[in-house]
Amino acid sequence: METGTLGIRSLLRILGCFCLWILADAQMKIPPETVQQWASVFSVQLRDFSTKFSGSLLLQKKLKDVESIIKITELNGDNLLRDYSEEIERMLGSKMKSVKRLAESAEDADLYHEYNSSLQFDYYNSMLINTMDEDGNSVELGGEFPLEENEHFNNLPVNTQQSTIQVPTNVYNKDPKLLNAIYNSEALNDVYINNFLRDPTLTWQYFGSSYGFFRIYPGIKWTPDNNGVVAFDSRNRNWYIQAATSPKDIIIMVDISGSMKGLKMTIAKHTINTILDTLGENDFVNVIAYTDYVRYVEPCFRGTLVQADLDNREHFKLLVEELHVKGEAKIKNAMKESFKILNEARMNGQGSMCNQAIMLITDGAMEDFESVFEEFNWPERRVRVFTYLIGREMTFAQATKWIACNNKGYYTHISTLADVQENVMEYLHVLSRPMVINHDHDIIWTEAYMDTVLPNTKELFYTKAQSLLLMTSVAMPVFSKKKETLSHGILLGVVGTDVPLMEVMKLAPRYILGPHGYAFLLNNNGYILAHPDLRPLYKDGKKLKPKPNYNSVDLSEVEWEDTEEMLRTPMVNGETGSMTLNIRASVDKGKRPMYLTNNYFYTDIAETPFSFGLVLTKGHGSLMFTGNVSVEEGLHDMTSPDLSLASEWTYCETDIDPDHRKYTQHQAVIRYLQGKEPDLECDELLLQQILFDAVVTAPLEAYWNSVMLNDRVEPGVETAFLGTRSGLMRLMRYAGTETRVAKKFLTPLDKNNLFTIDHFPLWYRLAVENTPGRFFYYAVNDKGVKYVIATTAVTVSSGDKMAMAGAIGVQMSLDWLEKRFWAIAKQPSDTDCSNVEGVCPLSCESDDLSCYLVDNNGFILLSKERNDVGRFFGEVDGSVMASLIKMGMFKKVSLFDYQAMCKNSHHHASSARPLLSPFYMILALMRWLFSNALMFVLDFNFCGLWHSDYFVDAHKQKKVDALQPCDTAYPGFMYDSSVREANSLIKCGRCQKMFVVQQVPDSNLVLVVTQASCDCSRQFGPILLQPKEIKYNATVKCNRMKSQKVRRRPESCHSYHPKENAKDCGGASAISMSLRLFAASLLFSVLLLQWT
Repeated sequence: METGTLGIRSLLRILGCFCLWILADAQMKIPPETVQQWASVFSVQLRDFSTKFSGSLLLQKKLKDVESIIKITELNGDNLLRDYSEEIERMLGSKMKSVKRLAESAEDADLYHEYNSSLQFDYYNSMLINTMDEDGNSVELGGEFPLEENEHFNNLPVNTQQSTIQVPTNVYNKDPKLLNAIYNSEALNDVYINNFLRDPTLTWQYFGSSYGFFRIYPGIKWTPDNNGVVAFDSRNRNWYIQAATSPKDIIIMVDISGSMKGLKMTIAKHTINTILDTLGENDFVNVIAYTDYVRYVEPCFRGTLVQADLDNREHFKLLVEELHVKGEAKIKNAMKESFKILNEARMNGQGSMCNQAIMLITDGAMEDFESVFEEFNWPERRVRVFTYLIGREMTFAQATKWIACNNKGYYTHISTLADVQENVMEYLHVLSRPMVINHDHDIIWTEAYMDTVLPNTKELFYTKAQSLLLMTSVAMPVFSKKKETLSHGILLGVVGTDVPLMEVMKLAPRYILGPHGYAFLLNNNGYILAHPDLRPLYKDGKKLKPKPNYNSVDLSEVEWEDTEEMLRTPMVNGETGSMTLNIRASVDKGKRPMYLTNNYFYTDIAETPFSFGLVLTKGHGSLMFTGNVSVEEGLHDMTSPDLSLASEWTYCETDIDPDHRKYTQHQAVIRYLQGKEPDLECDELLLQQILFDAVVTAPLEAYWNSVMLNDRVEPGVETAFLGTRSGLMRLMRYAGTETRVAKKFLTPLDKNNLFTIDHFPLWYRLAVENTPGRFFYYAVNDKGVKYVIATTAVTVSSGDKMAMAGAIGVQMSLDWLEKRFWAIAKQPSDTDCSNVEGVCPLSCESDDLSCYLVDNNGFILLSKERNDVGRFFGEVDGSVMASLIKMGMFKKVSLFDYQAMCKNSHHHASSARPLLSPFYMILALMRWLFSNALMFVLDFNFCGLWHSDYFVDAHKQKKVDALQPCDTAYPGFMYDSSVREANSLIKCGRCQKMFVVQQVPDSNLVLVVTQASCDCSRQFGPILLQPKEIKYNATVKCNRMKSQKVRRRPESCHSYHPKENAKDCGGASAISMSLRLFAASLLFSVLLLQWT
């Protein structure tokens, strides 16, 4: 009986498994013909919908009707290059002339001024103007100073009739020397105003005095920091330093012996950082720490000089923070090492090939090192030696001073943190002597920089193209012409003006260069000043910040397909030429790769260190059409409410005449065409094109209104739009603001979808790279707001040439797309399944199926899970995506980002110390309080106390940003449209997953249907698009850091003049060699060491 029961049970199990196998087998069979039918039906509905609500066929017909009156021309890159570079040269030349006038005026004022030690003179102090005391009276050096918002100056309140004076907190604002210099500089006011009248495109003009004050025009009110401190000192700014000195090679030698502990080491580190801040990308540097042995703070840089760009300077600062004191000081070997580095650089033609200097930072020089100077530096004294004596002790002052005075340098004594700034700046005046004595007025141009000093600048981060936030400055030194002080080479200061790079790049109009063309600018070091792919900002939480290396991004890091530097090398060398590169470009924040062939044209900009380049994409990017209509006809259509122009483009120059600044570009164009503002300077070719575009696109306004009134607009159809190469846009809101999902779309905040100064709208760029007439669909995920855009290109033809005339499209909600698709992607229950092999009826609503609409770059347009929309399909289903890649349906494209920011994996060496000792921070604080209290009693330096630097903690940990610059690689994917369908089984452990993929005809979409019940996530991980940091081993990283690419040295160098008074080397008087004094000092040092 039991045997029979067991037999029946076994038979039932077998039958059950057989039934399950049959069921599973049926579920795995997704009929490809069913999926194909869905794709075909959906294609028709999608095409009809997009065509109807966009009006694309009507626009293409209107363009066809006017083909007989249009002309298609192929752009000549060489001619464009010549025209644009000449325009840039004229513009920059005008700025240089303005600066020359300022320098001449400042020098003449000084020449005829007699110093008056009792001079009483009130001036407009920019921090005190319009400030009242408790009694309601103007404070001293304040007074009433009218200010008015001015659009030309970023809407800041300014006074264009007067300049103001800014004085740093650590400079006494009534010092007689300062007052005399300010009085002299009053002569600049008239020149400022006259310059601005001659060239209304000028921005800030200024004079930075060697005494520390800063005269700026137009006058503004300066805002101190939260502590009431004005830390800005013009003498620290790059334009001042570059104008005041020629390029230089600097070795910083710092004593880290045991005697340098505590506050001395803090002052020494601050001194190093301050010296580093005075260097620019035309300078070269290394830092050596010494005790009884020589230590390079960066071992990778042993025996060499590296370019002092922002990246390397910041790198040195981090390493300097790690320095700790120990041992006793042996200066001789370190001095020999420094001379060897500088001599080898000079002999091998490396470094700046101009000034050379050693900066010695110590609390005492205790050796007989005269032999070192005899061997390496005397009698020519090519290398200047500057000495910085740290601390209160004066025992070794004479010996330290002797080093500087006998090597054409300068000696300073730094006893507090507040002394650092003023004392470091002395070396610049010494290096400027040869240039000043010779009266060589070299004009300099700075690297690109982002000025965050003036108010409201940070607000601009969010409103302008990132790469065009930067500016450059043109500056010129101002000398004393008085004969009695000629040999001293007195530098009075530096004059300059800012040049926003946006204004320079506007001279290469976007409409000429086309949707993927662009212009760019780089300097003699190969660093980018302006380029649409330059990204100087990064997001730190919710804040946008400048990247640490934002102004030292090399051309090869943006044009990274130029692997042989065939473009970079001739541009850096200032050559003129052209070349072609096949490149992997990307749009939509780098997510969508595309292959382009770029034609590059480049030349130098005369009398500047800059080179200018422009790019035209091969094919439609090099073709442009022009049409001609009457002004009367075009004007009528230009006033349509649905029409707008690119607000950041320059159709008419509204910035020249202040009366024109109130007009938008659209208003200026209409008033010019109406003859109401005949003095406006307008781009006639561009105006001719927008008139033509306005006439040709005018019927769309009536068409869209007709659709709106006569046809029932389905819920979810939100906006129709079009754009032309001339920056003209029309749009129709089918849905009201309250019902629209995409409320931000095509509003002024939606920069990605508008014509801006550095790019065409995303929908335009995607459309023109797609087959004309075929719609391109993609999903948008704007901070959780999801919608779909359909866009297509429209063309004009003439002879055998076809040019892109513009793009047109429609924006819809996901609800509409889902409603249409789910209605199609299911078979009714009464479907005839007799000839169908597989699951029938089939429905995407079934829990057994997963259905997706995926675009040509692998991004999901539609899924049952709303959260999947906008995500990369490989993240959602890695198994199917891996199969599609293997089949060749999607191809991987390797992309690189050399401007990325990665999480910092390095930690401060001493960051764990507080964890090891709970009392460490208390002890450090007590030590700081004691040392600063003692220094205060000894110095009673009110200025130093007020100066914020005085309170730098000797043991304060330098904050290391969470993100650091890095290189990354990431994949992109492109659909191969020749593979129209695919289906396969994926073995996933105990189950087999079936999928069917079918191209949606006349679109860039594919329909993917997969078996949902088979989970393959264990066997196939997700395919991610996240960038991965490129890790370099120590050797490669070192070589990359110290490698010196091709660069063009500045043309002028002033390192020597026979009339230079080298005896002016610090202290009350020069020091001659005194063997007895030196021996006594040396003997005392030895005794002191033995005693300690």
